[in-house]
Amino acid sequence: MPAVLANEAYLAAVLAQLAVIILVGRAMNHLFVRLGQPGAVGEIVGGLMLGPSLLGLLAPEFHAAFFPKETARTLFVIGQVGLILLMFEIGADFEFGHLKDRKYRKAALLNATLSILVPFAAGVGVGLLTHAPLAAGIDRTIYTLFCGVALAITAVPILGRILREYGLNRTPVGVVAIASAAVNDVVGWLILAGISALALATLGDGFFAWRIAALALLGLSLRFAVVPLVDRMMLFWGPDIGQGRIPHPFLAITIAAAFACALATEAIGIFAIFGGFALGLVYHRHPPFVALWRGTVGQFVLVFFLPIFFTLTGLRTDIWGLTSAELPWLALILAASILAKLLPCYLAGRLSGFSKPESWLLGALMNTRALMELVVLNIAYDLGFLPPAMFTMLVLMAVVTTMMTGPLLRLILPHMGHPLPGPGAAREA
Repeated sequence: MPAVLANEAYLAAVLAQLAVIILVGRAMNHLFVRLGQPGAVGEIVGGLMLGPSLLGLLAPEFHAAFFPKETARTLFVIGQVGLILLMFEIGADFEFGHLKDRKYRKAALLNATLSILVPFAAGVGVGLLTHAPLAAGIDRTIYTLFCGVALAITAVPILGRILREYGLNRTPVGVVAIASAAVNDVVGWLILAGISALALATLGDGFFAWRIAALALLGLSLRFAVVPLVDRMMLFWGPDIGQGRIPHPFLAITIAAAFACALATEAIGIFAIFGGFALGLVYHRHPPFVALWRGTVGQFVLVFFLPIFFTLTGLRTDIWGLTSAELPWLALILAASILAKLLPCYLAGRLSGFSKPESWLLGALMNTRALMELVVLNIAYDLGFLPPAMFTMLVLMAVVTTMMTGPLLRLILPHMGHPLPGPGAAREA
């Protein structure tokens, strides 16, 4: 009987948390859209509000009772499921036909290269400068490498939502940005996996070679086994999809396949969420299905799952824990992270033949870190190689760089003759 009561109490605690997280996330999404920001930024801020930065500050006893440590693992699992499904939609929802043009392929490769190397070098520099004052008790090499990855990353899921909100997902610069970000993050995850293995003393001579081979095998399997299977399922269930309904067996197979791909990429060492993205690329050739997914499952993912991850990060972040002596380091991190993305990506755009506004737009888009940044920071924090103060500063950097994107896009897009999103588009963010 006590075990049953304990389970019921645990369930009640999780349900109460989910209800609050969903309502706060949706309210902050709506507020930030009204302020001209991407709705996802509001959800991130909402997650911070539920942590020690606001709720824990105003009502510490209530905060501790409402968010007991025992429920964190459940929220973590639910949040990861949501990220996998969101990444599937992002992979399925983009038209990569522009990359058939040699010009755009070269642009994506050049932009991805510069958007990784320059910020990574800047992050390593920040790590070297901040190690003694902020992380003296942590291995210097591992700490600086984590800082490098933290500055190099770009948030593919949030970038995808911003591109869709602003109607850029099928434009050449939007496709180059999302393709660059995907390459950026895959390379970033490989580097992160290597750093994590080095930190845990499990790095072997064939570490990277094994993962590259495994990635190639996964790609070949998707292309030559999964693509024909999905095409056959589309033919079989096409009439139902044409009538605006996703058959339940097809939906079940798709979700199970997304989780299977997530397990594969997790085993490879580039984390589960990229398995969802890889499978989504298989489905992007079938727009009717993608539109139905976005209007049904996709809406549930955005409203229910994603705010959970942001709240978990917020529970670890205490903005007011920073001291006045640490604020100059925060300014350095912000300057290095912003300039190391904007300037190299602008240069890549110009070298690739984009106009000045398009090149600045490319830099502004690649400066969006939010979700992927938070994933990296949580991994480093869990491994014990990122002290609380640095974790908080990098979370703030992720919020600031993402909040910059909306105003920059609204400043740049009129110079390109591209319309700004109307109220209806903003509400979907």
